[in-house]
Amino acid sequence: MEFVVFLVVVAIAYANGANDSFKGVATLYGSGASGYRTALVWAVLTTLAGSLFAGIFAGSLVETFSGAGLVPDAVLSSPPFMVSVALGAAITVFLTALLGVPISTTHALTGALVGAGLSGAGSNINFSVLQDKFLLPLAVSPIVAIVLIALLFPLLRGIARRLGLTQTSCICVSAVDPLPAGGVSYRDAVLAAGPRELVVVQGDSASCAPEPAIGSTWKIELGPILRKLHFLSAGAVSFARGTNDTPKIVGIAVLSQAFDLQISIVAIALAMAIGGLLHSSKIARTMSSRILSFDEAEGTVANLVTSFLVIVASRLGLPVSTTHVAVSSLFGLGIVKGNAHWPIIGGIALSWVLTLPVAALLAQLLMSILM
Repeated sequence: MEFVVFLVVVAIAYANGANDSFKGVATLYGSGASGYRTALVWAVLTTLAGSLFAGIFAGSLVETFSGAGLVPDAVLSSPPFMVSVALGAAITVFLTALLGVPISTTHALTGALVGAGLSGAGSNINFSVLQDKFLLPLAVSPIVAIVLIALLFPLLRGIARRLGLTQTSCICVSAVDPLPAGGVSYRDAVLAAGPRELVVVQGDSASCAPEPAIGSTWKIELGPILRKLHFLSAGAVSFARGTNDTPKIVGIAVLSQAFDLQISIVAIALAMAIGGLLHSSKIARTMSSRILSFDEAEGTVANLVTSFLVIVASRLGLPVSTTHVAVSSLFGLGIVKGNAHWPIIGGIALSWVLTLPVAALLAQLLMSILM
């Protein structure tokens, strides 16, 4: 039975990878900063790094998603409970990945814990723990993401406009060299002229092109800098997802006490990576183009908000959903810009509402069968 528990835990990690891997890099693909394969490989590598790092500072999430305090210990330690929770959540998450609907593994796990707990413990579920440790962080985090985007994006956009900065902006600093007169060497002309005059030009790349006779020019283009920052911010989201999601799945594995924590983390990290590599295409389309259209600067801001909230939540042991935060950041961006695709957003929001009860019903049914 322990081997079965291990297999279903790996299954939910695989499903998590399929549904969640591309969410961190959706802005790269959606803004045209990278192709699908480049974005996906970057997502998988940075998520893998976050997953392996998770064991260092996400221990409280492991404890939370083991179900400790939510259901009685006698139920927690039973193999039917572990299998029902993992399989109920895995089926829910994987099916939605195949449909291209970005739901939350955290939400599905919470529902599965409740469903299996109701079947195994009845009224002995601790509903105050359910509210404080699970439902409250899940409900608040999307609102916080939308509010942060609504405050931060207009502020940064206003600063950029005031400074006259666009994604094609360029700043050139040139040291003007003296032109030697007839019969005078270049070295003597420089020594006679003294310190060279610095000329600073701000404009687009074309207006910053150095003149042949102007001397040494240092060219700083905003576009390439922004692209590097965009890649780093997307990597930060995926890294944060790895640190936040891996302990939640590990929480089920450690219940059996048959698996070493570090071995469980490695196995789950690899399963998430494989699931992401093989099944991310439909989620990529939804996240990258169907919610709203955006450019690199806007995608970078959304990523920074997402990674900040998820990393802080991981450190505090709060079970927020990377999906809810990432998608809500895009929702907030669409609200501020006025170009949100509301039918798509409405469909995603409905899927979030249904995730918990669907996973709960599946886990409850499985628990009834296995018991």
